[in-house]
Amino acid sequence: MKRYLYNRPVWLDYVLIIVGSFIMAVGIQWIYDPVGLVTGGFTGLAIVIKEATSKFVQGGIPLWLANIVLNIPVFLVALKIKGRTFIGRTLFGTVMLSVWLYLIPSYDLAQGDYVLAAVFGGVLSGFGTGLIFLAKATTGGTDMVAALIQHYLRHYSIAKILLIVDGVVVVLGLYVFGLKAALYALVAIYAVTKVSDAIVEGFKYSRAAFIISDKYDEISKQIMEKLDRGVTGVKSIGMYSGMDRCMLYCVVSSKEIVQIKDIVAEIDPRAFVIVTDAREVLGEGFIDISNTQNA
Repeated sequence: MKRYLYNRPVWLDYVLIIVGSFIMAVGIQWIYDPVGLVTGGFTGLAIVIKEATSKFVQGGIPLWLANIVLNIPVFLVALKIKGRTFIGRTLFGTVMLSVWLYLIPSYDLAQGDYVLAAVFGGVLSGFGTGLIFLAKATTGGTDMVAALIQHYLRHYSIAKILLIVDGVVVVLGLYVFGLKAALYALVAIYAVTKVSDAIVEGFKYSRAAFIISDKYDEISKQIMEKLDRGVTGVKSIGMYSGMDRCMLYCVVSSKEIVQIKDIVAEIDPRAFVIVTDAREVLGEGFIDISNTQNA
């Protein structure tokens, strides 16, 4: 059976973490920090700490240093709940984000434009966050807090839980940077949530096809031979004709659904076909269900 991206090699997950953390760091150093946009996360808290300590320390406490210190107690809790594999990836993500924050110089890309900072910064950070979530990791901070909560509330995505947790951080930023920055920060958080959700969930979408045809045997053989996909025959009854039928059901990728329709059209132009979205498919040929346990 064909295997999806979810069975990718481990090294590719670490590449996603490196790239994702770099994109996040660019958003923080070039967009959020220069305009004082606290969008949540420990990096958001680090921005608040940097501003608050600038009166006592020249330039304030560096973002990379505050990010590491804030993460230590959260890592200790996560080690017990999520296990070493999760912690290993997340530790790598946290270190990489701090490294990028140290290496990437500060630059005011938005030029004081809060709208541009909120929208572009949200899209950029959301894309980076989504790549890291795909690697079954986080960059620590509120990302990890959200992952720990999602461990018990699995019907909510990490991104949605993160939206609430980061909202609390924004309130703290309100007292340092004012109401205007806080309101735009909420817009940025919404953009981050939507983009990161789209990145994570987008790769999980498949297509399900229901095929009703008298030539079900020939169609199913062609699908299994040409696409190497499993097909399930479901006994059904045509309520108008009262005749017994065999309805075929199969799940394929978005690209393969075109081949399914071509096969059916060639064998039985009079067939009845229903195509729907399958949001997440677990099992052989798709996502290994064991991989979702620590996601």
